[in-house]
Amino acid sequence: MGYIILLIFILITFISLTIYLTKYVHNTLFIKNMKHKTISWLISLVPILLIIKGLRVNTVNATVVYIHIFLFILLGELLIYLINKISKKEVNKRYALVFSLIVTSIYLGYGYYMAHHVVETHYEVVTSKDIGIDHLRVVQVTDSHIGATMDGDKFIEYMERINETNPDIVVVTGDFVDDSTSLTDMIKGCTGLGKLKTKYGVYFVYGNHDKGYFDFREYGDKEIREELAKNNVIILEDEYISLIGNVVLLGRQDKGEKNRVTAQDLMKDIDKNKYVIALDHEPNDYDNEAASGMDIVISGHTHGGQLFPLGPISLLLKENDKVYGIEKRSNTTFIVSSGIGDWAVKFKTDAKAEYVVIDIKNGINNEVSDNILEIVDETVTNNLTCDTALEKFYTDNDYTYYFSCIKSDYVIVKYEDGTTEKVVDAINNNKITIKELDKYNINYYKEKN
Repeated sequence: MGYIILLIFILITFISLTIYLTKYVHNTLFIKNMKHKTISWLISLVPILLIIKGLRVNTVNATVVYIHIFLFILLGELLIYLINKISKKEVNKRYALVFSLIVTSIYLGYGYYMAHHVVETHYEVVTSKDIGIDHLRVVQVTDSHIGATMDGDKFIEYMERINETNPDIVVVTGDFVDDSTSLTDMIKGCTGLGKLKTKYGVYFVYGNHDKGYFDFREYGDKEIREELAKNNVIILEDEYISLIGNVVLLGRQDKGEKNRVTAQDLMKDIDKNKYVIALDHEPNDYDNEAASGMDIVISGHTHGGQLFPLGPISLLLKENDKVYGIEKRSNTTFIVSSGIGDWAVKFKTDAKAEYVVIDIKNGINNEVSDNILEIVDETVTNNLTCDTALEKFYTDNDYTYYFSCIKSDYVIVKYEDGTTEKVVDAINNNKITIKELDKYNINYYKEKN
């Protein structure tokens, strides 16, 4: 219903501004002095028709152009008023129209470039949890709306660019296709996802546009699922999988789904020591997601605000918790991408088109290693004999770890500040990881639980 109301609003605005701008052109220029009124009005309509045809835009984009012309006319008239007031000279109001057309052309020309020029955005996230590997590279693709600012072939080109980043996983966080996406472009888009080269796979969650608001597409959700499956793309709908090491990947249904599971219910059976990456198309459940213990939530939907000042307005109306960028709330990192594509609007004056590269780094290794002078086994230096072949010193979710003929109390961590600590205490206090033992040639044995 909200989508239909939006389209009705756009149509009404389009008609109203067409009438207004036609009258403005007619009354501002010399056309109104023509003898034949009908001809003068038809001539007044010509610039409007040229705008539509020249930009090859639809009703939505024509409305965007009209709104900017209207607003810059008001700005131009304000400037002329101030000039007349200060200089005591009379500047004709027709210059407000000229000013508006020039500024609108430059401003929306910039917006068109930003919507069609895709860049790479990079974030680095350091976690205090042991994720089981040194780092994990996640690449996010969101809001492609294939068929709007790119066709299926162009989408494939972008996927080839993403391959150059050497992703561990790629996540598609909704609005992959739109109501206007053709069957051919949808299939090519899925083929593009199938061309991605990753270590651990490609994962997909639905957005509010993927299933379509209307019934005029030549395919449905069934065909989307089939094409994704053909290209080894895994759909996550209020479910999670163990990805690698201590990393869990969780995908949520879109906010608009009536049977969507709460963040707390999704997290209740997940080990709190696991690092949880959550995919949620719309960034508007931050409080619940932070309270549930998710470690990072990756979203799209907002298009980065798209056109100024829509971003600040959406925050003011509490439609979204964040419009663009990265922030941390409690222990949860939130990232919102402006998207690789666009909906029907072909301009981005307040954002950029992007795919996002997120490097999640094992904070224990990266933060502590620089502070360790060495780890030493003092069993031999204290002339101690081996009482038992194996001595258990640590257990995690996957393995039990043993020292072989080493007394754990005598394996010491020496820090650069001169302090020392038993290695068992350092591990249990999350100051170091098991991997640190490898760096200092401390022998140990592990047994799968």
